[in-house]
Amino acid sequence: MKPATLWPDRLLPAPSMPPPWPGRKVVLDGTVTYVRETPATGPDADPALYVHGLGGSSQNWTDLAGLLADRLDGQAIDLPGFGRSEPGLRYTLPSFADRVIRWIEHSDRGPVHLFGNSLGGAISVRVAALRPDLVRTLTLVSPALPFLDFRRSLQGRMLPLLAIPRAERLAAWRLAQMAPEVMAQQVMEACVADLSRISEQRRQEAVEEIRVRYEATHYAAAYVRTFRGIVSSFLRSYLPGSGSLWRMARSVGTRTLVVGGRQDRLVDVRVAPQTARVIPDSRLLMLDGVGHVAQLEVPRVVARAVVGLLTESEDCAREG
Repeated sequence: MKPATLWPDRLLPAPSMPPPWPGRKVVLDGTVTYVRETPATGPDADPALYVHGLGGSSQNWTDLAGLLADRLDGQAIDLPGFGRSEPGLRYTLPSFADRVIRWIEHSDRGPVHLFGNSLGGAISVRVAALRPDLVRTLTLVSPALPFLDFRRSLQGRMLPLLAIPRAERLAAWRLAQMAPEVMAQQVMEACVADLSRISEQRRQEAVEEIRVRYEATHYAAAYVRTFRGIVSSFLRSYLPGSGSLWRMARSVGTRTLVVGGRQDRLVDVRVAPQTARVIPDSRLLMLDGVGHVAQLEVPRVVARAVVGLLTESEDCAREG
């Protein structure tokens, strides 16, 4: 593990506030996967794929993908049951990783620079471990790798819900009681350390995204079942067997950037440094005053670290 290299801010594109990138529905293995495209603005751009976290969507990558468009031809997918994708049959980490692998194969763009936030980070670790041929570099933002002290996460409050029969119905009822504006505010307060960094445009987009959730009758079930799958994977990671995410992380040979926020309220703040220690060829960037979604809260800083990683990779390729 070594510190991340930050590309000079003045060499990034000028600050802007793009709308969410346009998307399309693609039928993959009989179900619809929604994908947003961030077209490259520079020559010889490499393909990139962005994977969101629990309860998120492809829209979470709008700013970062735009800042990297001069180097990366970006796609961001909605995982099954989230955003505008159709529900899946299973909501486990292996099933999500299989969908990401299938998407890379289907799009015929691999190997890609793979990005994952939170749940998407755990999924991306599994993809990189199982299919290194599909991954050029790996960037993990507050990856939800296993930790056992759920007192260090606001989502620890949800654990009792998993023991309730038909918990999905209770979650759906609770969702229906809250106005989209209230839900959006609560989500941002949980994920973002400094709300002043979130523009009014992004706040309104978050409200509209939550309206989409309200219209999707499967959303509550997808959320609860995914959370149950995360907890199950956490527990298995401390038992013998090849399915441990920490064992998989140790096998990742891809050049990796790990970004963590010191004010993360959803994933134990010790996880990002531990992830960087475990993955052999890793760089770590820990950010003071930043929460769970650094790519939303401080996208330019994250972009500087990503470009540092890409530049290092390009230099190594030329020397090799």
